[in-house]
This record gives sequence, structure tokens and C-alpha cells, in this order.
Amino acid sequence: MITRRRLLAALGPAMIASPRRSFALQQPARIIRIGFLGVTSASLPASVIRVEALRAGLRDLGYVEGKNLTLEFRWAEGRHERLPELAAELVRLKVVVIVAQGTQGVSAAKQATTTIPIVMPVVADPVDTGLVASLARPGGNVTGLTWFSQEVSAKRLELLKDAVPRTLEIQPFEVRGPSELESAFAAIVVKRADAVTIVEDAILIANAKAIANLAVKNRLPLVAFNEVVEAGGLMAYGADFPEMFQRAATYVDKILKGAKPGELPIERATKFDLVINLKTAHALGLTIPRSILLRADRVIE
Repeated sequence: MITRRRLLAALGPAMIASPRRSFALQQPARIIRIGFLGVTSASLPASVIRVEALRAGLRDLGYVEGKNLTLEFRWAEGRHERLPELAAELVRLKVVVIVAQGTQGVSAAKQATTTIPIVMPVVADPVDTGLVASLARPGGNVTGLTWFSQEVSAKRLELLKDAVPRTLEIQPFEVRGPSELESAFAAIVVKRADAVTIVEDAILIANAKAIANLAVKNRLPLVAFNEVVEAGGLMAYGADFPEMFQRAATYVDKILKGAKPGELPIERATKFDLVINLKTAHALGLTIPRSILLRADRVIE
């Protein structure tokens, strides 16, 4: 009996202590705060699709808003002059990573901090614009994904040439804001242009509908990015931006696990889509060559 009492006495404190040790291990999950610096507006369809793609990528890697993740959004609403202060706000919030939209957004974030890692989901030619030292070893605090605008622009011109054979020389027209779109198209008409192509820019993407309407109104075949062809442009060719936003989540994950952004090679876009709006082609009296139709990823009837 004495031995048994001693055994019970020895087990008693251990049994009481076990729940306390178990309780100590059940600590609340650490909330990771990530900043998002947007050049355009959160309400734009393109913004909604791309942000949801980023969220999906983060969820796939175990980061769930309200559980272990908080996303702090700051949108410039198309006003580039607001970006530096919005970037500074994210720095003051002590976010652990900043996901920045476009060349302007990344540049503003880079000026606001040299220590907080910056992930760029979609940026054209980051080496040429001075955002990183190289694709293989970006250096500094910026990494992410890129596509090359010159290559895409050349492909668009090739498509235009095939669809509108009379197209010859290239004439550049500059637009600094939405208010200059109508005057730019008026100048294009005066120059008797046969077709129009535009490059990706956050402000132009935000005004895709207005651009498509002006092109149709002036009976100009237009090849650009996906948002424009969805709004009524003739053709779109470009990188799959939602996929790139989803891939950006892998960079966030690697950084949170200890990787240095300057040592993470920048990934080039690998998926490109060709979309043709046959309804617009018919309205313009154009016959899209079968060779182009066969290459299309999607055709809008």
C-alpha cells in the first residue's frame, strides 16, 4: 500500500501538469500583415480578378485572411502622385511584405523602404526601368514576375499586319491621362491611321472601355490587352496577368520562410493568350485570316 500511495502521489502532479503543458502549446496563430499597393482602383474588374488570383495563391499555401493573414490595401485610384504617401503608410503599418502593382507602384514602394521585401506580380522590363539589377540576382529588396513589353508589342504588330495587310509605318501617340484619350484618337484619325495598338499601362487598363469605344467609333482595328478586347476591341495578345498574380503568392511564401528577395530570381511570364472579337471584326468589315483564328485561345462571337 505504501508503494502504491507513493506511485499515485508521483503520478498526481504529472497528471495535473499535462493539461497545463498542452494549453501552453495552443497559442493563437501569428497574424501576418501584408501590404498591397495598387495603382488603379479596387472596383475595376481587372483589379478584382487579379487580387482574387493573389488571394487564391496565398490560400493554396495556407495563408487565409482572418485566420493567419491580414491584407492591407492602398489604392491610388489612378493618381500616381499619391503612390509615395500610400507606400509610406504601408511602411508605417510595419507590413512584412509589400505586393506592388505596376512599375509605378514598385518604384514608389522601393523609394519608401529598403528593408521591407517588395513582390511585383506584373512588371514590364524591370531591369531596363532600374527596379532590379538583373533577373537572375535582383539584389536589393525587390523580386517577383515580369513580362517583356517589347516582345509582346512586336507580336501585336505582327497580328495587326496579318489582319490588316494595308498597315505599314508606325506612328506614336502619347496619352498622359484619361482626359487626353479623345484628342489622341482624333489625332490618329487625322493621320489616317489604319489600325491602333496600345501598351499595358495601369491607367490605360482602367480606361479599357473608353478606348475600345473610341476605336469602334472611329472604325479602327485595335489590338491590345485582354480588357480592351472584352470591351469591344478587335484582338488581344498578352501575358496571363491573373496567373502571374497567383504565382506572386509563391514569392511571398518564400520570403516569409526566410528567403531574401534580392536572391530570388525573377520569373518570366510563360502563358500568353490570343483573344479575337469576331463581332467587332464583322462590324469593321474585316475577315480575320483562318491562320490567326486557329491560333486563338478564345474567340468572342
